[in-house]
Amino acid sequence: MAEKVQNVVRNKYFYILPALLLLVYLPVLIDLVSDWYHDANYSHGFLVPLISGYLIWRKRHDLAETEIAASRSGLFLVAAGLLIFIIGNAASEYFTVRFSLVVTIFGIVLYQYGRPVVSKIWFALLFLLFMIPIPYVLYFSVAFPLQLLVSKVTAFMLNLIGMTVVRQGNIINLPNQTLEVAEACSGMRSLVSLLALGAIYAYMTQKRAPAKIILFLSTIPIAVVGNISRVFITALIVYTINANVTDEPIHSIMGASVFVVAIVLLFVFGAILRRLFK
Repeated sequence: MAEKVQNVVRNKYFYILPALLLLVYLPVLIDLVSDWYHDANYSHGFLVPLISGYLIWRKRHDLAETEIAASRSGLFLVAAGLLIFIIGNAASEYFTVRFSLVVTIFGIVLYQYGRPVVSKIWFALLFLLFMIPIPYVLYFSVAFPLQLLVSKVTAFMLNLIGMTVVRQGNIINLPNQTLEVAEACSGMRSLVSLLALGAIYAYMTQKRAPAKIILFLSTIPIAVVGNISRVFITALIVYTINANVTDEPIHSIMGASVFVVAIVLLFVFGAILRRLFK
């Protein structure tokens, strides 16, 4: 395999497509890094390419025994990716432009290494999709209904344990303070990160495809449950000690609690699925 790889690399055309990819998509990559740095919702984007690279590295021994058989069908994917890139730029739709980057990368790998190699690393390549921020139109259209859901369930739970609260939209009125279930508390921020975590956890821990899919999709309700627990506990703290939840370290602790609850639930559910899908 090592000799085959060397022969492929020596091919003078081997570097042309990756070089063109970098040249065409350099502005896109710069914008992506800027979003990861400035938008807390997508700060996990810095980790996604590293995780993708690690997943490929884990397959290094398997790949060493895999035959390299370049596939011309990869050129169709490259062409499709570039077409999506052109359309996205024409429409000034950043998600489409960034999505085309993953399509083009997939096509280049398929063209240069072939189907046998792609069959080993397809997940690592598709995992790169998690580095792309979703369209903000979609983000906010989902965030507000989640805000209402979290506030409704939290108000119900508080009334259930004997705390008299009144909910108005995404506002929860406590006897001594008012809590607003803001966009950051809707669950979208944690959902975006947890979907990436759920995908990698499902891929690495579950043996069967149905279990992988179920565990991945479970991150959606788990993220909602995590945020409900955050708002519920916050309300209890406000009600009992009248603390200002925007002060530190309470605010940071409550924010971290979402991921603690979600990760515990994800691991527990993953263990259950491993038993069910042996």
